[in-house]
Amino acid sequence: MADQSPLDLFKQALTGASRAIARDPEVEVAWSADVPGAAGNRFRVPLPGRDLPADQVTEARGFADSFALKLRHHNAALHAKSAPPEPIARACYDAIEQVRYEALGANRFGGIKANLDAATELRTAGDKIVRAQNSSEVPLQTALALLVREALTGEAVPEKAQGGIELVRDFLEEKVGKDFGALAEKLGDQQAFQKLALDMLRELDLTRPTDAPDETDSDSPDDEDGADDEQTGEDENQGEGDPQAAEMAGDMAEGEGEGDQSSEAETDGEMSEGEPGEEGDASNAPVRPNRPQADIPPSIDYKPFTTRFDEEVAAPDLCDAEELDRLRAYLDSQLTGLQGVVTRLANRLQRRLMAQQNRSWDFDMEEGVLDAARLARVIISPGTALSYKVERDVEFKDTIVTLLIDNSGSMRGRPISIAAISADILARTLERCGVKTEILGFTTRAWKGGQSREAWLADGKPQNPGRLNDLRHIIYKQADEPWRRARRNLGLMMREGLLKENIDGEALIWAHSRLLYRPEERRILMVISDGAPVDDSTLSVNSAGYLEAHLRSVIEWIEKVSPVQLVAIGIGHDVTRYYRRAVTIMDVEQLGGTIMEQLAELFEDEKGIKKK
Repeated sequence: MADQSPLDLFKQALTGASRAIARDPEVEVAWSADVPGAAGNRFRVPLPGRDLPADQVTEARGFADSFALKLRHHNAALHAKSAPPEPIARACYDAIEQVRYEALGANRFGGIKANLDAATELRTAGDKIVRAQNSSEVPLQTALALLVREALTGEAVPEKAQGGIELVRDFLEEKVGKDFGALAEKLGDQQAFQKLALDMLRELDLTRPTDAPDETDSDSPDDEDGADDEQTGEDENQGEGDPQAAEMAGDMAEGEGEGDQSSEAETDGEMSEGEPGEEGDASNAPVRPNRPQADIPPSIDYKPFTTRFDEEVAAPDLCDAEELDRLRAYLDSQLTGLQGVVTRLANRLQRRLMAQQNRSWDFDMEEGVLDAARLARVIISPGTALSYKVERDVEFKDTIVTLLIDNSGSMRGRPISIAAISADILARTLERCGVKTEILGFTTRAWKGGQSREAWLADGKPQNPGRLNDLRHIIYKQADEPWRRARRNLGLMMREGLLKENIDGEALIWAHSRLLYRPEERRILMVISDGAPVDDSTLSVNSAGYLEAHLRSVIEWIEKVSPVQLVAIGIGHDVTRYYRRAVTIMDVEQLGGTIMEQLAELFEDEKGIKKK
């Protein structure tokens, strides 16, 4: 313990506290600069600085406490069963449920309350409510959640959101303010609480009455007595103050978890990555709510034999900095002639995007830019006042573009080189236009199945094992990472031995789920591939079209249900038979121009945006 840093001790303490609150000894806490989120009992929370600034520590605790309270007090199956089908109503329904399970912890323990307040402040700071100028710009789910939180916990609306709340407070309190007290009385009963929440949404004309669900199917997991909750809170406070106490709290949670195994099994079984309403869902546009990976219909008959050996890895973790610099230099040397062509196309794309953002004027203004077209009137009649014009900002939706690049062996050579340099220039161009860009790659860790196949052989070679290889999903550039920092990472695609098999369906789900965590209104996923999914190990023990059928099902689900816009570019391979919006090129030299043209069409074609 003596050689551990304060940051290491804090991580241990927070993990122990989370296990105690959730009453789940299997909770794992990961630390990241990405948007906080949770998938079952795996939490991703913000990483504080090494000197542990107090505000960053409180924020990390707040998100961890929220995820742990959800794991303990939220029944996902019960929640989904009564969820309204209307998008805005569903967003409000999810937000109110989050307030409920957070209030259960905040009302009992001051430490949890302070932590959750910090997390709420951070979430609210990035919400549209802080920029709202009139009531129509206020996200209804945010306003409703903050007012319900105020009623259930007594905590005031965060200062940054007060202006937006006051625009709608009178309306909401007049319509549903009387229901807030009833919600407080049912705080510990999820089923009764959600019935009241649905009644409230109906009073706001957000949803229509539906047949009541069968109350005997599932029970709320919130029937623990107050003594248990009090003990949990004490465990948390001890764990956060001392790492050894945190370990003790984790042990206590493990012992208690055995007694509650039957009641928590239903909840844990239904928890899944990206569930609507969790903190990782940062979108504030209720007309295009996030839909999680868990909503992929069960009719998709696909499974991995094991995920133990899969990895999601940042490009710098696969080779050292010196080798990355050498690979990047090699990439640049291979594409000296092509870079100029792609750069010109990128400049054309930039002009088209900038033209959409500022392209109209208000004339006959008293100040602004002198209107040269009307100077003739002044010359003819000197007594005429000068005429000015003011450029009008046209609404341009916040946008993120994810480029998902096939890193399979068949892309080796010029195709992967052109894909890398095109991604590089695209990221640079869109960054200048204020559009976030993420660059991802997908392949496998080994040929012929790797450790997954070895595990299958050791298990007696069961029939129809499903996907039988170790996935490798590579992050070349994160959305919030400046282009200049990620530039050399793209050189990794030139590394000998990196490119292996391609399992497209799971890669598409991975890239799509990352987009769902983003707060931007418009989310675009562009896939670059040169063939159908192929993995010899998987196809040798499953049906011949196993991977392709899964890819088709995932694409169909995204195109029909998801708010993400999906587009594909096939290199020498007809991808139009998979994707609704797709283009096939036969010469890799066309890739740069095709990427730019496809993106320009997506930005200009407002009808292509799906309203869900």
